[in-house]
Amino acid sequence: MSGTSGAVPARRAVIDLDAFRHNVRTLSELAKPAETMLAVKADAYGHGMVPLARAALESGASSLAVLDIPAALALREAGITAPIFAWMHDPDALFGEAAEADIDLGISAVWQLDAIAAARASVAPRVHLKIDTGLSRNGATEADWPALVTAALEHDRAGAVRLHAAWSHLADASPDDDGLALAKLRRAVEVAEGLGARFEKLHLAASSAGIRMPEARLDMVRFGIAAYGVSPFDDQTARDLGLRPVMTLTAPVASVKRVPAGHGVSYGFAYRTEGETTLALVPLGYADGIPRIASGRASVWIGGRRHPVAGRIAMDQFVVDVGDHPVEPGDEVVVFGEGDHGEPTAEEWAGFADTIGDEIVARIGARVERVHVEGASGGGGR
Repeated sequence: MSGTSGAVPARRAVIDLDAFRHNVRTLSELAKPAETMLAVKADAYGHGMVPLARAALESGASSLAVLDIPAALALREAGITAPIFAWMHDPDALFGEAAEADIDLGISAVWQLDAIAAARASVAPRVHLKIDTGLSRNGATEADWPALVTAALEHDRAGAVRLHAAWSHLADASPDDDGLALAKLRRAVEVAEGLGARFEKLHLAASSAGIRMPEARLDMVRFGIAAYGVSPFDDQTARDLGLRPVMTLTAPVASVKRVPAGHGVSYGFAYRTEGETTLALVPLGYADGIPRIASGRASVWIGGRRHPVAGRIAMDQFVVDVGDHPVEPGDEVVVFGEGDHGEPTAEEWAGFADTIGDEIVARIGARVERVHVEGASGGGGR
């Protein structure tokens, strides 16, 4: 049994928009009365930013979060009018264009406020001042916070910005650490109010705290990975949380071959066949986001059952040992999916690769076509 497919390999990430809408509705109901800001950064965690943004706003989200101004402007160009929040800025950031497009801006330093004022836009953007509550990324330190608040108040009075919110982000290190972070945010707000600031919104929680830490929901929760059907926890799956996986990654079998016992497979011959068996070639590799570290540990779904990945995952392809199971070129390979029929999930692939589910879905490469569907299983388990 041998052969190859004559067509261009159909590598597909099938995105179930109804599953995504279900997740957004579920999380939004959980968070109430807090509002839901839905994170569509990193091309919606690899799912496609614009269609996922629209689906989020249809399903309970009142605003969107992206990393930077160019992504926010792309959403505006797509016709999205809801509030959009962007918070990562370098010194060349397009603050003027963001202001004109009515983009909310996360602010961590006085120079960012000065740059907004220097842009002299016709619209004063809403700003969210960030206090670093322990994650040690962006956000003002406690020592720098009073100066940031004072500068924001001055620019607000001058009409360059509109002071709107205070916010931070959690480290998810432990419940005690997150509790301390919440206390730091509250102290920062007290300091700011003592300087004359009045915030319309406070936000801190993302998926993890939005689900398990009700006291951190405040006025708004920035849900991210949970909305895509991947659990933020090690001890509960998305299904345990009432959420549905959104992405199903598939490709066709590119070729099959029968080989004898002791046959080496892929680079380094880290895998040798134990007996006569059939090998199936899958046209996905680490250039498409399949983690090489999962070599020899992962499994995929072909023809109604799981089969192990045999040998090292290469840049463009990997090999599956299907034993005596009948497999032909063109048969569908489900790398991960909903898991309802036994196929692996993205969460399981995170275990294969010693990482988190966020990375598994977000790293899927540009060669993989995104196919957005309504109410489909995405092929998992067929």
